[in-house]
Amino acid sequence: MPLLDWLNKNEAVRTVQKVPYRLLEAVPELGAGDPNTENMLIQGDNLEALKALLPLYAGKVKCIYIDPPYNTGNRDFIYNDRFVDKDDAYRHSKWLEFMNRRLVLARELLAEDGVIFVSIDDGEACHLKLLMDSVFGVSQFIGQFVWKSRQNKDNRTKNGASIDHEYVFAYGIMLRGVERDHDQFKNPDNDLRGLWTSGNM
Repeated sequence: MPLLDWLNKNEAVRTVQKVPYRLLEAVPELGAGDPNTENMLIQGDNLEALKALLPLYAGKVKCIYIDPPYNTGNRDFIYNDRFVDKDDAYRHSKWLEFMNRRLVLARELLAEDGVIFVSIDDGEACHLKLLMDSVFGVSQFIGQFVWKSRQNKDNRTKNGASIDHEYVFAYGIMLRGVERDHDQFKNPDNDLRGLWTSGNM
């Protein structure tokens, strides 16, 4: 049983494989630094860029960070060369299709011990969590981190709530099985659970 379903999901899953491979072409006049390093800045459609990286880096990437469109409906998200606005009844489905294609390709790039971080706000956080559970697996969920995104009150909201944070979802196995330095752990109060240390959240 799927964790998440949306309009045209089956087509979205099939079309990931139909994304054409593009060859990356160096543009020397835009380059900087040592051209023999493996560092690249790719300009172009991110879906095609992900696909272009697969032949070279499939299963080799240790860390991916994605800051996708938040799908606020404020004309900040382009889909199929047209804007998806607040009145579009299929806005969430279109966003899920957009994200699914990119996350599936990102998963193919990740190394076995790789990790992916994706930023999001309240608008699509619940959908993104379910989508990432579907793509990466529930067992690969590391955590949902809260990022304080503003210091001042936000007066733009209609309901008076001032939202001062966004989220970063992390999936992967990077943090599992890491050896800890137990020298910092003590048990001064004979806690039955064993050694512990206090930490600053």
